[in-house]
Amino acid sequence: MTVLHMSQKELTRLDTLQRVDRGDLHADDAAALLGVSRRQVFRLLGKLRCHGAAGLVSTRRGRPSNRRFDEAFLATALGLVRDHYPDFGPSFAAEKLEERHGIRISRETLRRLMIADGLWKDRKARRPRVYQPRYRRECLGELIQIDGSEHWWFEDRGVQCTLLVYIDDATSRLMHLKMEPSENALAYMQATREYIALHGKPVAFYSDKHSVFRNAKASASRGDGMTQFGRALHDLNIEIICANSAPAKGRVERVHQTMQDRLVKEMRLAGVSTIEAANAFLPVYIEQHNRRFARAPLNSKDLHRPLADHESLDLAMVWREERTLTAALTLHYNKVMFILEPGELARSLARKRVTVCEYPDGRLEIRHGGEVLPYRVFDKMQRVNQAAIVENKHLSAALELARAMQAEAPHHRKRNNDAPVRRSQPGHLFPDQAGEAPAKVDRRSLGLQRLKRGPRLSNEELAARGLSQFIRQA
Repeated sequence: MTVLHMSQKELTRLDTLQRVDRGDLHADDAAALLGVSRRQVFRLLGKLRCHGAAGLVSTRRGRPSNRRFDEAFLATALGLVRDHYPDFGPSFAAEKLEERHGIRISRETLRRLMIADGLWKDRKARRPRVYQPRYRRECLGELIQIDGSEHWWFEDRGVQCTLLVYIDDATSRLMHLKMEPSENALAYMQATREYIALHGKPVAFYSDKHSVFRNAKASASRGDGMTQFGRALHDLNIEIICANSAPAKGRVERVHQTMQDRLVKEMRLAGVSTIEAANAFLPVYIEQHNRRFARAPLNSKDLHRPLADHESLDLAMVWREERTLTAALTLHYNKVMFILEPGELARSLARKRVTVCEYPDGRLEIRHGGEVLPYRVFDKMQRVNQAAIVENKHLSAALELARAMQAEAPHHRKRNNDAPVRRSQPGHLFPDQAGEAPAKVDRRSLGLQRLKRGPRLSNEELAARGLSQFIRQA
């Protein structure tokens, strides 16, 4: 045993005993320093003279503890954790072993077993990934980071909403801000349209993997996987790049934190408490923010481009879907039947493909080529089934109750799953997605069963079932 393999306690003991052996230290003083008896000092001194420094090393070094668990017991505990609690932490798994299996084992012992088996990682192994910083882009308009921040921007004065942020990577300038009820494709289309009208087309937008920017379920059967917003940018020759992690787009993530502090207080001082008032106030804040935080680019060149002659913001920033006209000149979109006016062009398009264009401002057009086709609407979700067979003078009351119940649970539960979110549109053809959920009807308080055909009800029976509150006097 060399000195390098001795513990600090053993090294201290070695030095003290060597001083005693040389006559530099009295045995009584050595006993006091080492915390042992005088007799033990001479016993240790004899081991030192006989075996050298190795004689002071404990003979139990390297031998298993007499209090160790049996290997079979440890294997049983680890097997139970592997079978029943593989995603549990050591502390929680130890509690469940004692609670459900009667196996009592310390959390530290179990932690050591789980680390050795690969079921748990120690703190060092769980350190977050290191993200190396990158240089800013050189020119204004070369890379614009975009993201939405859902927050209580109006504190307790208004509803929770989302702020769409456009920030330049080269200068940290806020290029555009837009307050919207939620982060959705139509909201981004409207905000991007305003951005391009103000500054022109940037080279690329840099975003996260939100479904507005990237289709995670792209497949050969569903086309190229391009989202509606991605298709709009492609039509305008603007690149969309998705970051692999939040730190990669740290510019916009950090400005969220800044505005959740500063912008909230600025709007409080200005008395802003609605989305409309916020959008009117945001240009003032952008100027203040850029004066405080923006910096000069490395290259003074502005890479924003104007719209080309063949490009149109109105035709690009739109939700497009294709449908096939029937022989009767009808098509279905989002559980609504659109009936084309039977003109000469419409008749020639029977059984052909047309494009349904839904604009961010709520307009909806049916197009073929460059032509807009006139239409009328039949909404299948607004049909009301009669609740019961009642006397004719009480029909209005029964239908009013049926409409109230259908508002809670309509015949068609919802519009199409792949339809756009329309909370940002000021008006559209699909009122069930306007934003607020319809008020619920308590059937038990009304004493009514689900609406269905039943026997004819008298006035007394109607009153007993709670319909009297809906009966209108003739």
